[in-house]
Amino acid sequence: MKLSGSDRKLLNALQTDIGISQIDLAERCGLSRTSVWRRIRELEDRGVIDAQVAILNPEALDLQIHVLLSVTMVEHSDMVRRSFETHVERLPEVMECFSVSGERDYILQIISRDMRSYNDFLNTKILHHPSVLSASSSFALRRVKYTTILPI
Repeated sequence: MKLSGSDRKLLNALQTDIGISQIDLAERCGLSRTSVWRRIRELEDRGVIDAQVAILNPEALDLQIHVLLSVTMVEHSDMVRRSFETHVERLPEVMECFSVSGERDYILQIISRDMRSYNDFLNTKILHHPSVLSASSSFALRRVKYTTILPI
């Protein structure tokens, strides 16, 4: 979708603060309040705005362990991949899952309360799955950068 300058201003403002009033949005974007409301609805209908959510602080919720988990499948058939992907979509500990090229088949971003919880998750929900041959965990020591703002 081709975005106008006003669309970009609108989307950048929303990415920074979804709670901003339509009056303030209109001022920032040089549009009327009605135009802002209409553009937001159009951007939602076209799938540019995917969701409006609150971003929670993991540390405030005692979620201390962040892991990048590399997973190798037993084989590369469509059935095995679908089975694993369907399984992963249901796991709340999995924040993101990417099918990747290279030695591993998937990389998952996992969040967990503590090492014991992560160990239980790994052993019962990942390694126990029949599609998984092996998995390798890399633990985040500290977050250097985090953003949900896309460079538009």
